[in-house]
Amino acid sequence: MTTDPAALTPAEARALFRGGLVTPTAGYSAGYAQANLIALPRDLAFDFLLFAQRNPKACPVLDVADAGEVSASVFAGDLRTDLPAYRVYEHGRQVAETADVRDVWRDDLVSFLIGCSFTFEAPLLAAGVPLRHHEAGSNVAMFTTNRRCRPAGRLSGPLVVSMRPIPAGQVADAVRVTSRYPAVHGAPVHVGDPAALGIADLDRPDFGDPVEVCPGEIPVFWACGVTPQAAVAASAPEFAIGHAPGHMAITDARDADYQVP
Repeated sequence: MTTDPAALTPAEARALFRGGLVTPTAGYSAGYAQANLIALPRDLAFDFLLFAQRNPKACPVLDVADAGEVSASVFAGDLRTDLPAYRVYEHGRQVAETADVRDVWRDDLVSFLIGCSFTFEAPLLAAGVPLRHHEAGSNVAMFTTNRRCRPAGRLSGPLVVSMRPIPAGQVADAVRVTSRYPAVHGAPVHVGDPAALGIADLDRPDFGDPVEVCPGEIPVFWACGVTPQAAVAASAPEFAIGHAPGHMAITDARDADYQVP
């Protein structure tokens, strides 16, 4: 098996995670789409589908598994073991972060795979747009904003965004490239002043790692698939499982499957 994360097939990457490797997945399995995971009890599934429909930038649904199923049409692995890390919630409170959720899995859980902005990072790099967290070997920075998502049923909460510093002269390129991937968050939701999103300090992300914004760069913000977990924290359903932010499901779908002209 290759040691280059970008050259790993999805099955090879999932085998590493199943074997105990815990790492952010940015840069893994180049050419294959990554996805956020949220698994909720069946009696909340319709509410979440409605929440996703009302908040498509933050929650673009790639696939939904049947209740209790541990794989999906775009993910041939085991959703309980084949992500690098998971977060377990009870009544909205995170009670565990673990690499294996088989011991807490329930037969009534409906798993949703939500588009992830890691999917459009390879096209950004191919267009010559640098990505600081790739250069640093770190996780992307993610922030909870002051923007509220449209509520649905029992679910409500704030928009979460990921931030990438982009050289000022390449912001238009970043917008153009990512706008072609609406199924994985698409174009940015905000460019520039973080205070407009209620973000007080870029050096203190709510999720992920801090990423330096250098002179001549502009912070650019994309809707983030951690938003469902923010809704879980705000709405306090009895139980939920999500991915640890930045530790994604590597799917068998190609990036190009989600590109529009």
